[in-house]
Amino acid sequence: MSDLADIKRARMRDGVELSYRIIPGTGSARFVLIHSLAMDMQFWAPVAERLAGVGDVLIYDCRGHGASGRGGAPYSAAQFADDLAELLAVIGWDDIILAGASMGGCIAIAFTARYCPRVLALGLVDTTACYGPAAPAQWEERAQKALTQGLGALVGFQTSRWFSAGFAAANPEVVQGAIDVFLATDRDAYAETCRMLGRVDERAALQLFAMPTRILVGSDDYATPPAMAEAMQQTIAGAKLTVLDGAAHLTPLERVDDVAAALLALNEDIR
Repeated sequence: MSDLADIKRARMRDGVELSYRIIPGTGSARFVLIHSLAMDMQFWAPVAERLAGVGDVLIYDCRGHGASGRGGAPYSAAQFADDLAELLAVIGWDDIILAGASMGGCIAIAFTARYCPRVLALGLVDTTACYGPAAPAQWEERAQKALTQGLGALVGFQTSRWFSAGFAAANPEVVQGAIDVFLATDRDAYAETCRMLGRVDERAALQLFAMPTRILVGSDDYATPPAMAEAMQQTIAGAKLTVLDGAAHLTPLERVDDVAAALLALNEDIR
């Protein structure tokens, strides 16, 4: 899943280049998976392996993340959604099964709000449509800490939220891999993305979603807790919610099979 020869680049209208990869599958489905804050396309690699049996999978680095360009400030969820629309135009995809985790879920919601007819089914993993009234100040505090002290100062905070204690103890290589990607993130881009998440509020769009939607969250997710998932489930007509017992925030890494099964179920939901 990490063959650099398969990674391509697409130029956005503002000149920013996004890195992406298409994992070819054997079926007709087309999945698009959007990663979490300060992660990159490889975040979804374990899940993507399990989806390729039913179709192609697009994974990519959002602007300011991984090998993609940073671009100028300020960032917005709408901008990230438009990036995906431009990327899909480059590769020639139209209708998709879309899923995002954490930040990626916010972008998936923003994309669906703006390009709704293109989303056949939606997977929202460890995410929210709005972080709440205190979010701007909270996210700005995190941005300032990264800018003044470096991303290393946030590692302890992040890892305590990313994974359950049991998973972290049993899978140190997964934890270290996530830390390595986190620390490689451009600190200015990280700060701008934090500010974007502090501002994001896509709640009004949720009531317009009519596509099959599956929402997943860890029972021990303190970043986007089950109450946030429940609020989305109550607003999106017919949405199905699964709470993964004992899991923390990054379930696509901690509970690969469960997340993959939910996304495979979305493919069945649209048949």
